Amino acid sequence: MSTGPLDYPQTDQATVNEGRGMRIAIAADHNGLALKARLIARLTAQGHEVDDRGAHADGVTVDYPPLCADVCGRVVDGHADRAIVVGGSGMGEVIACNKIRGIRAGLCHDRFTTEISRAHNDANVIVIGAKVLSPELAEEIVDLWFTTRFKGGPHQQRLDQIALLERGEPLT
Repeated sequence: MSTGPLDYPQTDQATVNEGRGMRIAIAADHNGLALKARLIARLTAQGHEVDDRGAHADGVTVDYPPLCADVCGRVVDGHADRAIVVGGSGMGEVIACNKIRGIRAGLCHDRFTTEISRAHNDANVIVIGAKVLSPELAEEIVDLWFTTRFKGGPHQQRLDQIALLERGEPLT
C-alpha cells in the first residue's frame, strides 16, 4: 500500500496487477461462512496470504459492522493489501465498510460492477452476497476483481474529490 496525495490508501500496482501474493483480510457474517471458506481455499492456492478475521461459528448469528471495521482497519493500517467481506446480500456490509476513512468498498454481483469498482474506483474492499451469487460466480468475480487494473487519469481526480469529502473539505 502507498498513500495518495490526500492520505487515502491506494493499491500498490506492482503487487496488485499480477493478482498474486497479496495480503488479503477476509470476513463473513453467519450468511457467508461457507463461501468464505471456499474463497480462502482458492486464494491460498493462488499464493495469497489470507487473514481470516471471522466469523467462525456455524449457527451463530453475527453482526457484520464489527467484522467490516476489522478487515477495513487491516487495509487502512497497511496489514492487508485488500479485503473481502461476505454477507447475505452485501448491502449492509458495503455501507459499513464505506464509513471507514480510506476505504473504497464495492458491492460486486456481476462482471460490470466488479470491473468498474477496480478500473474506475480503485476499490480496496470487495463485498459480495452469498445469497446473491453462486459459489462459482463468486469465485469468478473475486478473481476478476483481483486482476483488474485501476485506470487512473480522470478517475484519480474523482478519487481525490472523494478523499476531500471524507475529510469534510469543500470540493473546488
